Amino acid sequence: MDTWVVILIGAVIVFIGYRTMSPAKGVKSISTDDLKSQLKSKDKQFIDVRTPGEYKANRIKEFKNIPLNELSGRVSELDKYKETYVICQSGMRSSKAASILNKNGFTNVINVRGGMGSYRS
Repeated sequence: MDTWVVILIGAVIVFIGYRTMSPAKGVKSISTDDLKSQLKSKDKQFIDVRTPGEYKANRIKEFKNIPLNELSGRVSELDKYKETYVICQSGMRSSKAASILNKNGFTNVINVRGGMGSYRS
């Protein structure tokens, strides 16, 4: 009986971890290498959800800094119909940001997997 309780608890933990780490429904994901070919496009918007300090220390010039904790209050600054690329340091915050944008009616959100930690210019 105790073994089944442990298995059940383990399954719940795995399920919760998967739900937290997986991108929001309807959100695409690309690698940092694939991102490079998109950066010159004027019909797309690029959002960096890291803190201002992180952004200042290392950034991609095409990205606008809107920290994750400010995003919900600043979605009106963005065009919800433009393809929107979201990046952070590792991919965790950008995944959350993509979910926020998706819930606010953004129709084409792309999360950059690996974030700035894996970006090489």
